[in-house]
Amino acid sequence: MEKDKMSVYQRLQTMDIVLPPITAPAASYAPYLRTGQTLYLSGHLARRNGAVWIGRLGDDIALEEGRSAARATAIDLLATLQHATGNLDSIARIAKLTVMVASMPDFFEQHLVANGASELFGEVFPDMGPHARSAFGVVQLPLRACVEIELIAELGAA
Repeated sequence: MEKDKMSVYQRLQTMDIVLPPITAPAASYAPYLRTGQTLYLSGHLARRNGAVWIGRLGDDIALEEGRSAARATAIDLLATLQHATGNLDSIARIAKLTVMVASMPDFFEQHLVANGASELFGEVFPDMGPHARSAFGVVQLPLRACVEIELIAELGAA
Protein backbone atom coordinates (compact mmCIF):
# COMPACT_ATOMS: atom_id res chain seq x y z
CA MET A 1 0.00 0.00 0.00
CA GLU A 2 1.32 3.47 -0.87
CA LYS A 3 2.42 5.47 2.16
CA ASP A 4 0.04 8.38 1.46
CA LYS A 5 -2.93 5.96 1.18
CA MET A 6 -2.26 4.42 4.59
CA SER A 7 -4.16 5.26 7.74
CA VAL A 8 -2.30 7.07 10.48
CA TYR A 9 -2.19 3.79 12.43
CA GLN A 10 -0.65 1.91 9.49
CA ARG A 11 2.02 4.62 9.18
CA LEU A 12 2.78 4.42 12.89
CA GLN A 13 3.09 0.65 12.61
CA THR A 14 5.52 0.87 9.68
CA MET A 15 7.55 3.38 11.73
CA ASP A 16 7.59 0.98 14.74
CA ILE A 17 5.88 3.59 16.90
CA VAL A 18 3.69 2.42 19.76
CA LEU A 19 1.75 5.21 21.43
CA PRO A 20 2.34 5.37 25.17
CA PRO A 21 -0.38 6.01 27.76
CA ILE A 22 -0.93 9.72 28.29
CA THR A 23 0.85 11.36 31.18
CA ALA A 24 -1.31 12.84 33.90
CA PRO A 25 -0.97 16.61 34.34
CA ALA A 26 1.62 17.63 36.94
CA ALA A 27 -0.38 20.68 38.07
CA SER A 28 -3.83 22.33 37.75
CA TYR A 29 -4.58 22.07 34.04
CA ALA A 30 -6.17 19.75 31.50
CA PRO A 31 -3.99 17.77 29.06
CA TYR A 32 -6.19 19.03 26.21
CA LEU A 33 -9.18 21.22 25.52
CA ARG A 34 -11.54 21.10 22.58
CA THR A 35 -13.41 24.17 21.40
CA GLY A 36 -15.41 23.67 18.22
CA GLN A 37 -13.20 21.87 15.72
CA THR A 38 -9.97 23.02 17.36
CA LEU A 39 -8.04 20.89 19.83
CA TYR A 40 -5.46 22.56 22.09
CA LEU A 41 -2.87 20.31 23.73
CA SER A 42 -1.10 21.54 26.83
CA GLY A 43 2.67 21.56 26.88
CA HIS A 44 4.22 18.10 26.93
CA LEU A 45 7.66 17.67 28.47
CA ALA A 46 10.24 15.47 26.76
CA ARG A 47 10.39 12.03 28.35
CA ARG A 48 12.89 9.20 28.05
CA ASN A 49 12.39 5.75 29.59
CA GLY A 50 9.30 7.01 31.43
CA ALA A 51 11.06 9.92 33.16
CA VAL A 52 11.44 13.59 32.29
CA TRP A 53 14.35 14.07 29.86
CA ILE A 54 16.55 16.45 31.82
CA GLY A 55 19.20 18.76 30.44
CA ARG A 56 20.01 21.89 28.52
CA LEU A 57 20.97 22.20 24.86
CA GLY A 58 24.47 23.53 24.37
CA ASP A 59 25.48 22.23 27.81
CA ASP A 60 24.87 18.55 28.57
CA ILE A 61 22.63 17.82 25.54
CA ALA A 62 23.85 17.96 21.92
CA LEU A 63 21.71 18.93 18.93
CA GLU A 64 20.91 15.38 17.76
CA GLU A 65 19.85 14.31 21.24
CA GLY A 66 17.65 17.41 21.41
CA ARG A 67 16.04 16.45 18.08
CA SER A 68 15.39 12.98 19.54
CA ALA A 69 13.81 14.58 22.62
CA ALA A 70 11.52 16.67 20.39
CA ARG A 71 10.58 13.55 18.38
CA ALA A 72 9.80 11.63 21.58
CA THR A 73 7.64 14.54 22.74
CA ALA A 74 5.77 14.47 19.42
CA ILE A 75 4.97 10.78 20.01
CA ASP A 76 3.55 11.69 23.42
CA LEU A 77 1.49 14.43 21.76
CA LEU A 78 0.13 11.83 19.31
CA ALA A 79 -0.92 9.69 22.28
CA THR A 80 -2.82 12.66 23.73
CA LEU A 81 -4.43 13.35 20.35
CA GLN A 82 -5.52 9.68 20.24
CA HIS A 83 -6.96 9.95 23.75
CA ALA A 84 -8.76 13.20 22.94
CA THR A 85 -10.27 12.09 19.61
CA GLY A 86 -10.47 8.30 19.79
CA ASN A 87 -9.24 8.25 16.17
CA LEU A 88 -6.10 9.90 14.82
CA ASP A 89 -7.55 9.70 11.31
CA SER A 90 -10.07 12.35 12.43
CA ILE A 91 -7.29 14.96 12.60
CA ALA A 92 -7.76 17.34 9.66
CA ARG A 93 -4.45 19.13 10.21
CA ILE A 94 -1.75 19.89 12.70
CA ALA A 95 -2.13 23.66 12.82
CA LYS A 96 0.71 24.81 15.08
CA LEU A 97 3.53 23.65 17.30
CA THR A 98 5.15 25.81 19.94
CA VAL A 99 8.54 24.32 20.86
CA MET A 100 10.43 25.53 23.91
CA VAL A 101 14.04 24.39 24.24
CA ALA A 102 15.99 24.69 27.49
CA SER A 103 19.28 26.01 26.18
CA MET A 104 22.44 27.90 26.98
CA PRO A 105 22.69 31.57 25.92
CA ASP A 106 25.10 30.68 23.09
CA PHE A 107 22.89 27.91 21.62
CA PHE A 108 21.07 29.19 18.53
CA GLU A 109 19.69 26.03 16.91
CA GLN A 110 16.31 25.71 18.64
CA HIS A 111 14.66 25.54 15.20
CA LEU A 112 16.72 22.44 14.38
CA VAL A 113 15.74 20.80 17.67
CA ALA A 114 12.08 21.52 16.81
CA ASN A 115 12.53 19.73 13.48
CA GLY A 116 12.57 16.45 15.43
CA ALA A 117 8.86 16.96 16.13
CA SER A 118 7.92 18.69 12.87
CA GLU A 119 9.46 15.97 10.72
CA LEU A 120 7.65 13.23 12.67
CA PHE A 121 4.29 14.96 12.18
CA GLY A 122 5.13 15.31 8.48
CA GLU A 123 5.69 11.54 8.25
CA VAL A 124 2.58 10.62 10.23
CA PHE A 125 0.30 13.11 8.43
CA PRO A 126 1.97 13.46 4.98
CA ASP A 127 -1.06 14.84 3.13
CA MET A 128 -1.68 17.75 5.52
CA GLY A 129 1.23 19.91 4.52
CA PRO A 130 3.45 21.81 6.93
CA HIS A 131 2.20 23.33 10.16
CA ALA A 132 2.91 26.75 11.62
CA ARG A 133 5.59 26.72 14.31
CA SER A 134 7.45 28.76 16.85
CA ALA A 135 10.69 27.56 18.41
CA PHE A 136 12.61 29.43 21.04
CA GLY A 137 15.15 28.98 23.78
CA VAL A 138 14.34 29.36 27.45
CA VAL A 139 16.50 29.39 30.55
CA GLN A 140 14.59 26.54 32.16
CA LEU A 141 11.50 24.38 31.81
CA PRO A 142 9.41 22.61 34.46
CA LEU A 143 11.15 19.68 36.16
CA ARG A 144 14.39 20.64 34.33
CA ALA A 145 13.06 19.17 31.04
CA CYS A 146 15.10 19.86 27.91
CA VAL A 147 12.08 20.33 25.58
CA GLU A 148 8.41 21.23 25.97
CA ILE A 149 5.94 21.29 23.07
CA GLU A 150 2.38 22.61 22.77
CA LEU A 151 0.16 21.64 19.83
CA ILE A 152 -2.98 22.97 18.15
CA ALA A 153 -4.89 20.64 15.82
CA GLU A 154 -7.93 21.03 13.61
CA LEU A 155 -10.45 18.21 13.68
CA GLY A 156 -12.33 16.95 10.67
CA ALA A 157 -16.10 17.29 10.34
CA ALA A 158 -17.89 15.12 12.85
